[in-house]
Amino acid sequence: MMSWLMLAGAIAAEVTATLSLRASEGFSRLGFTALVVVGYATAFGLLAAILQRGMPVGVAYGIWAASGVAIVALLGHVIFGEALTVPMVAGIGLIVVGVLLVEFGRAA
Repeated sequence: MMSWLMLAGAIAAEVTATLSLRASEGFSRLGFTALVVVGYATAFGLLAAILQRGMPVGVAYGIWAASGVAIVALLGHVIFGEALTVPMVAGIGLIVVGVLLVEFGRAA
């Protein structure tokens, strides 16, 4: 259970860092630049700890990366007004299905 909470934290940190990268305007905004550094360091630190606890790398990294892509796309639309087209929403749906298949496939 703790590994899953740590994975959620790693995803949140990575999403925060990526959105801050966009908001930093080429690292010209110091506060957002600091969030980029802290967010990515936290995300990779948590991911390393999860792997050390025994979660398979394919599961941990797959869920971390795919969830991050989907959440950043959705929040990029909400926060920055970036495009979110029907094909993009379909792609996010496929990411969700893929993450579920990776997790359920692990148990099979």
